[in-house]
Amino acid sequence: MNGRIVKIISNSYTVSSNGEKYNCIPRGKFRYIKTSPKVGDIVEFNPDALTIDSIEPRINELKRPEVANIDIAIIVTSLTRPDFSSYLLDKMIANVVLKDIKPIIVLTKADLLSEIQMEEFKPIIDYYNGIGIPTLLNTELDKLKSLIKGSLVTLTGQTGVGKSTLINKIKPELNLETNDISEALGRGKHTTRHTEVYDFKDFFIVDTPGFSALDLDILKENLRFAFVEFDNSCKFNDCMHLNEKGCRVKEQVENHEILESRYENYKRMVEEYEDISKYPKK
Repeated sequence: MNGRIVKIISNSYTVSSNGEKYNCIPRGKFRYIKTSPKVGDIVEFNPDALTIDSIEPRINELKRPEVANIDIAIIVTSLTRPDFSSYLLDKMIANVVLKDIKPIIVLTKADLLSEIQMEEFKPIIDYYNGIGIPTLLNTELDKLKSLIKGSLVTLTGQTGVGKSTLINKIKPELNLETNDISEALGRGKHTTRHTEVYDFKDFFIVDTPGFSALDLDILKENLRFAFVEFDNSCKFNDCMHLNEKGCRVKEQVENHEILESRYENYKRMVEEYEDISKYPKK
């Protein structure tokens, strides 16, 4: 039978097929081909032996979170507690854009800010909306539901930003465990400990564990294509938009067509790759 993996806990893989769920284990051959089934995978499984026998070709996949065949990534980002990080936000956007996954930004904890503090974020919100990345508050649930209708959606974001809280807002009866951030550490406490797909009738949402750091899972040369507003029609096809002459993107920055923090974050990501290359893997 064919089905979709909707939950993984340890070595137990829950496969959903025709309204039924089966707790399966992958066959040993996956270890030899160095492939592990992921939540979101379409698989062929044996309902009697309860084994996963094969994985259908993936449309896309992410390493963090460990998911496959995703249509939309909701990038959950807090405005405070933990503090807003434009760099982490742009990193997450870059990761999903180059996997042909549509990003949507959902901002949380606006209620903890003053009106003056919130005003400072409005130009940022307007900018991301202007480049085609829907950006909304976690209180705009009807708008969010309309954007993700008919899709398999993953939530990604730093620990403590409110991913499980957002799911609870959409479907309160799930009553997922949530927790405050650690005052001592200044970051969120893990509440989601496994990856699971929740059926919302009009769409499916994958809840995943959060993280405190993120490594880019893309090629350095492709970073420039992850920033959707960059005009890559430069004099040289391999222009990385740093110090090259005749760079169209540098012109965009000088003309304030690109948000300064976006360009600075892009340069920082390129520099990260340069640092990594100094220490080759053993």
